[in-house]
Amino acid sequence: MRMKSKYKIFVVLLLTGMTIFAQAPDMSFYIEEYNRTNSTIFQMLDILQAVRDEKLTGIGSFYHDALKVYITRYPNFQHNHEREAIEEAARIILRGLAAEKYTEAAPQVWTLVQYFDIIHPQNEGLIMYEAYVTMGQIGGKEFAHYIAIHLQEFNNSATPDLHTKAEIQRVVPGAVNALEALREPVGVKPVFYASIGWYDADIKAIASQAFPNIVDDPGEIIDEVIRDPFNGPSVKLTAWQEMLRTKASAASKAKVAATALEISYTFIAPSRESQSVLRTMRMSAIDTIRLMGVADDSVYAFIERTYREAFDTPNTDFEIITLIVRTLSTVKTDEAVDLLTEFLRGLHSRRQSGPWGIVERDIMQIVIPALAATGTKSRLSIQLLTVISRSSLYTGAEQIWARNALSALTSN
Repeated sequence: MRMKSKYKIFVVLLLTGMTIFAQAPDMSFYIEEYNRTNSTIFQMLDILQAVRDEKLTGIGSFYHDALKVYITRYPNFQHNHEREAIEEAARIILRGLAAEKYTEAAPQVWTLVQYFDIIHPQNEGLIMYEAYVTMGQIGGKEFAHYIAIHLQEFNNSATPDLHTKAEIQRVVPGAVNALEALREPVGVKPVFYASIGWYDADIKAIASQAFPNIVDDPGEIIDEVIRDPFNGPSVKLTAWQEMLRTKASAASKAKVAATALEISYTFIAPSRESQSVLRTMRMSAIDTIRLMGVADDSVYAFIERTYREAFDTPNTDFEIITLIVRTLSTVKTDEAVDLLTEFLRGLHSRRQSGPWGIVERDIMQIVIPALAATGTKSRLSIQLLTVISRSSLYTGAEQIWARNALSALTSN
């Protein structure tokens, strides 16, 4: 066959999606040597190091079989002078499986997690960490639940003992890495709690960076965290802020915003500091509603309450009032128009019978154009603006605000 014809056949195979398999390396001699019944852990390690140094590919089954043999013989290798070889052999096998993405080995990898669990005094956590990472790399999704349980147990194991703390912090990044790679919803909560837990700052940062990558939309799970009565204001706020960092849809974020707004009122804050945290969450939730829309009509009652409380305090919270007015003007729903109209009606009543001052005038100056920006055709809104535009109670400038709004609403 001519070279040109061979080339054409190769191209056809590629275009039709047919795979040209390379022949797997012959591992028979290594396997025979490794599997000898009288092999010591040091001899097994020699074979593993030789295989590793060859940088072979397509040998996932070799590492899998090597791990099975290792597990069978592990109880025989417990002397102190063997410890370094025991760990190095496990490390080479795990990294080989990870490189090969050899999913079939997941049950045996989990066995290594248990063998090298830091609950056993002889373990320092290095191989447990490696086993977690490998589980993530080989896609052992059926073990995500167990890794999540481990991580939550670590989260609940704050300790003043420096040695124990160091061991836990050695393995936690591995568990986080695995849950990030496995992308199962069960990993969301423990990774979140790890990000705000008792660990050193660098460990918490690892969890925080991993959190948005576990699932695209953890909305329902974050909703549960925010609603959990055992979580304080700072935990609720952090959970809400983490939700904003995810790839969740605008609709999902708007839905959780409704929860954040609700809980900012229904959770009883025990201190001024807690109240301040809830206020921050409340403002962020309202701003998210402005950007992403209303997912639950319950938000209107809380928005109205927020406005009333900001208005009726001795020191009017103009920042919150401005945010609320902008939000309602942006969402432009009938309910939003009704609230803006009600706010303006309340100001009009104050102008008629008091009290009336600079604060009321400043609020009116933002409410009127906000109402105009909604494009509403509401008769009540237009009639109220008409009255204000002609009433001698108002200054010329105030009447102009109303006339400009009327012009914008009736010109289309």
